[in-house]
Amino acid sequence: MTVTATSVDEPEQLEPQAAPASSGARWVRRLVPAAAATLSGVLLYVSFPPRTLWWLALPAFAVLGWALRDRTWKAGLGLGYLFGLGFLLPLLVWTGVEVGPGPWLALAVVEAVFVALVGAGIAMVSRLPAWPLWAATLWIAGEAARARAPFGGFPWGKIAFGQADGVFLPLAAAGGTPVLGFAVVLCGFGLYEIVRLVVDGRRTGVVRRGAAAVALLSVAVPVVGALAARSLVSDKAEDGTATVAVIQGNVPRSGLDFNAQRRAVLDYHARETERLAAKIKAGKVARPDFVLWPENSSDIDPFTNPDARAVIDSAAKAVGVPISVGGVVERGGKLYNEQILWDPAKGALDTYDKRQVQPFGEYLPLRSLLGAINKNWTSMVRQDFSRGTEPGVFTMAGTKVGLATCYEAAFDWAVRDNITHGAQIISVPSNNATFDRSEMTYQQLAMSRVRAVEHSRTVTVPVTSGVSAVIMPDGTITQKTGMFVADSLVQKVPLRSSQTPATRLGILPEMVLVLVAAAGLGWSVAAVVRGRRNDVF
Repeated sequence: MTVTATSVDEPEQLEPQAAPASSGARWVRRLVPAAAATLSGVLLYVSFPPRTLWWLALPAFAVLGWALRDRTWKAGLGLGYLFGLGFLLPLLVWTGVEVGPGPWLALAVVEAVFVALVGAGIAMVSRLPAWPLWAATLWIAGEAARARAPFGGFPWGKIAFGQADGVFLPLAAAGGTPVLGFAVVLCGFGLYEIVRLVVDGRRTGVVRRGAAAVALLSVAVPVVGALAARSLVSDKAEDGTATVAVIQGNVPRSGLDFNAQRRAVLDYHARETERLAAKIKAGKVARPDFVLWPENSSDIDPFTNPDARAVIDSAAKAVGVPISVGGVVERGGKLYNEQILWDPAKGALDTYDKRQVQPFGEYLPLRSLLGAINKNWTSMVRQDFSRGTEPGVFTMAGTKVGLATCYEAAFDWAVRDNITHGAQIISVPSNNATFDRSEMTYQQLAMSRVRAVEHSRTVTVPVTSGVSAVIMPDGTITQKTGMFVADSLVQKVPLRSSQTPATRLGILPEMVLVLVAAAGLGWSVAAVVRGRRNDVF
């Protein structure tokens, strides 16, 4: 067997392919990559929670690498779109639980366009030396774009969010979700490249040393990096401990119409808090330092409705410690999704207004256009929520609690902002009752686990209908509730103030990966232009 070195200055030269023997063979050559791209997208979906099959992301990207390598950018566009549909259609099915298939299909179809563009880019760079590197950075560039546009972005489905149970998770502390996702994708493409080189070597008797080294490094570096990053993960207390209580009051029934039962939801959470107070008095559980209620636990504005204020005040006095209450508040003619710090002696002391509000759920873009298509859509969001402007860090019994309300947990900046403003633990108050028993709540819980490791903080997840949980800074769930049950969780958790590299670096790792992706695309385009000039002359 002959061993040769691959030049790092010029793209690999492709061997001419023989013409297909028949039209049937041509169809097979088209359908097989299309089927592979679609099925690998489904495989990536299966790697996401509630399943713990995180490792399936690696063969998913390996198969995608096979489907895209040496294709034209147009073929890459189509194959990438099929991969995106295979992944996003099942992943996002929960978005249509109560509103029908229209919004779900529209969301998946639009989001898959980003994946299609990434597929086109990967096909272009697949002819370059070290192509797994360029391809993996392009995937992260696609995620970065998807997290920002349109309408403020939709980061759901980031590769990092499927890795809460995986060996790569510690990399979240090193560089956040972009570095974690990059490592997984790079490893997947690297696995395919190893297989390809072995097969080619057996067929031709030639092994390209440079390409083989890059393929091996593409697998080895992410794994070694993840093992090294384990030193960044710790659940030791740095600032003592706090005993926290998470309340899940449940809702009368699931679905959008639960908002019509706002008083019942408030009563349920007050009742569960009073049950907790009785357990404390009986010595069955420790007295918490503070209590956390979920998002929408009081959709009746306690600032303008004395009856709601009385219910919250009674619950706070019963438990005898501060409560963070999720409310819907109207102020100055504007509607806010708000967390309210409620003291048992002084009442409301502080507020946090949700900053990343959900398009089509909390506000309606293109309202007039959508109303012309279907008036039922506009009736679901009668008044748009306004955005808050300040980070939410409550001081509760001496503990600084950072707040990332529900949808905000998907956005890197919204969580990190709390840590840089001094948060010692993170709370993700949520309301998943609208999505019934779908996978949405488990997908969101996995995000919170990644955030715990990313910033080395305890994360609490109080949810109206489940799954509520307490997550340690190493990503471990120590307590959780069932779905659609009233329950409370009480636990002593570590308080931490140090910052991980991911917290300190912020957006920088993502920017570097995007710049590398741009460089790879530029190199590929330059190689194509140079090749065309050589053909002309």
